Amino acid sequence: MKQLIDPFGRKIEYLRISVTDRCDLRCSYCMSEDVEFLPRQDILSFEEIIRLAKSFALLGVTKIRITGGEPLMRKKLPELIASIKAIEGIEEVVITTNGTLLTQYAKPLFEAGLSRLNISLDTLQADRFKTLTRRDRLQAVLDGIEEAKKYPFESIKLNAVVMRGMNDDEIIPLADFAIANDIDITFIEEMPLGEVGYDRSVTFLSSAEIKSEIEKKYSLESSSYKTGGPAVYCNVENQKTKIGFISPHSNNFCSDCNRVRITAVGRLLLCLGNENSQDLRTTLRAGCSDEDLTEQLISALQLKPEKHNFDLGEEVKILRFMSHTGG
Repeated sequence: MKQLIDPFGRKIEYLRISVTDRCDLRCSYCMSEDVEFLPRQDILSFEEIIRLAKSFALLGVTKIRITGGEPLMRKKLPELIASIKAIEGIEEVVITTNGTLLTQYAKPLFEAGLSRLNISLDTLQADRFKTLTRRDRLQAVLDGIEEAKKYPFESIKLNAVVMRGMNDDEIIPLADFAIANDIDITFIEEMPLGEVGYDRSVTFLSSAEIKSEIEKKYSLESSSYKTGGPAVYCNVENQKTKIGFISPHSNNFCSDCNRVRITAVGRLLLCLGNENSQDLRTTLRAGCSDEDLTEQLISALQLKPEKHNFDLGEEVKILRFMSHTGG
């Protein structure tokens, strides 16, 4: 079987697919407040997404994460998830969501075969949530988490981006919340994607500092637990919760990179921290054969860079926001 292997010998087994650039929040580190969303015809159709998923599965991809924007804003998303889960070779379909729509979609997602839920949550304070997301929707997220807990997903995990002077005083409260709810949490160093109107070198907080803060209250021990992504996990003594750390600045994880992304407009993005990409939408809409599509994917992998080069002290190099990329 042909496989996706980049020039540095890394095997690609994990694909992240953005299904929309639209979102009902406006998180400052993810998009500008006056963002203009893409025309519907520019976004990949479900048929195009399924065809790409099948091609990647034939090349060794076993895990697919659905992202956005906010993926649950895409109508009939559970139907897409069920179709992807049915593809031979796909072992796991997961999603990253802001959680605001989970009261409506948690059950359909579980019934569609979704394995795991990642829910973005950077604060438990309503006023701060409104400031960070520019929307007053914290209670909708909390209600969504409660609804999701009713179904036996393999795991439910929170993702929290921690920024000095903005929400770093909530490291312990967020850990407390995860532990009280028997769910996992990952703390993430902010990535320098897009102009955000503040100096990221000032707001940066390293994973080591975050971990040190947590250890003031909880005993952590290293864990071999992996979910296929870059998070490094710790067990919390006497608790079910695992606490993870994603450290794109302080602990470059590129040597183990096993993933690529497809943006909502069908660009194959080979690295989150570089602009190397290829246009798959044009290829699909030109009526390419399955063989031609497969060869394009294999060829594109030869452009995957060895690593990202995030530097907080430099001018922002990656001008696209996360909402344009897919989480």
